[in-house]
Amino acid sequence: MKKKSPTLEDLTQRIKAFRDARDWKQFHNPKDMALSLSLEVHELLELMQWKNGRELEAHLNKNRRALSHELADVLYWVLLLANDLKIDLPEALVEKLAHNEKKYPLHKSKGVAKKYNEL
Repeated sequence: MKKKSPTLEDLTQRIKAFRDARDWKQFHNPKDMALSLSLEVHELLELMQWKNGRELEAHLNKNRRALSHELADVLYWVLLLANDLKIDLPEALVEKLAHNEKKYPLHKSKGVAKKYNEL
């Protein structure tokens, strides 16, 4: 039987408990949290820098644990920032996907790597 994955709410509560136990909320203004998010994204990109194609694929498979940790760090900041700014992420994602479906209609964008204003 597959173990049930935690929900976004479960993860957010765990992150808040981690932060609050260390009294770090005082340092977590939106700008600094966004900067921390950006830094974690850069660490994720660093795992991929200067590699392409099969070399990149092999490298990521070999460094799967580091990759998962960097992605988890990104998610940590996304969830915490959304929580503190009172953004309902599932709702925001559904809304954004609906917006993107209009910007990128299937009949114009399928298999095409162009920005919406170039379609």
